[in-house]
Amino acid sequence: MRLVFAGTPEFARTALESLHAAGFEIVLVLTQPDRPAGRGMKLQASPVKQFALEQGIAVAQPRSLRLDGKFPDDAVAAKAAIEAASADAMVVAAYGLILPQWVLDQPRLGCLNIHASLLPRWRGAAPIHRAIESGDPETGVTIMQMDAGLDTGNMLLTERLTIEARETTASLHDKLAPLGGRLIVDALHGAAQSRLQPVRQPDEGVTYAHKIDKAEAFLDWSQAAAVLERRIRAFDPFPGASATVAGEPLKLWGSRIEEAQGASIAEPGTVLAVDASGVAVAAGDGVLRLTQLQRAGGKRLAVADFLRGFSLAPGMVFGKPPA
Repeated sequence: MRLVFAGTPEFARTALESLHAAGFEIVLVLTQPDRPAGRGMKLQASPVKQFALEQGIAVAQPRSLRLDGKFPDDAVAAKAAIEAASADAMVVAAYGLILPQWVLDQPRLGCLNIHASLLPRWRGAAPIHRAIESGDPETGVTIMQMDAGLDTGNMLLTERLTIEARETTASLHDKLAPLGGRLIVDALHGAAQSRLQPVRQPDEGVTYAHKIDKAEAFLDWSQAAAVLERRIRAFDPFPGASATVAGEPLKLWGSRIEEAQGASIAEPGTVLAVDASGVAVAAGDGVLRLTQLQRAGGKRLAVADFLRGFSLAPGMVFGKPPA
């Protein structure tokens, strides 16, 4: 089976590696243009591009696939490359560009998407983050036959996965990525043998996982401790939950909910206690103990190490989110 693959981040690279290891003929890879990254802001190839080049697979990096869009020359060149590939199917995983109808119609078996949620819950760009942020007990991967809507196509394969109590977006990503790789291999084998039974997504339970905005990361201490704890885990590794105290911005990477006297009468954001086990902060309905913090330009540190270089004391108050 000849494949075109479209994807960009590490999640997609894992799927591409699985397809390559399974022996599929990957004739073309589409990925986002190189972006500035790191302290030097040098252009960096996506994880998908890096793997494709290592394997000698042709790569295209159009800025758009819309023939009538802002970058028609890119789209025309991509169209020629996709047509020349004569692929049986296109596999899409966290690509980052909308596929116009002409792309969906091109492969014989259409376009199959690897989506990191149990559709129709968490359609959209950030399903892993939003599942953790919302306190979902489980998630999974759905292999979907793509159509013109946003993650609205028929479901081909689904597998569930429990979200553990201390799960972060990083740790959950590392479980879902290989699951997606395994399922897409199974789906393509099933498609080749006409064994797949497409299932229409239910109309009930639709939610949208909107793209993560850095502005969301600033914690509002008037929220419940459980909400804050989930947000810290959801924004790990990106963009990192943030707060300010004594005029200095901090990143918050670890926390736990606990009971503590005095929280009910303290202003949300007030530091209630400080010791080597954590910094107890009043939340909207209880106490959140911070266990791992980071100063701007510094490293993530356990609270005992952090406190050696940053003074926190009871009575100090974490700032409110910017208006």
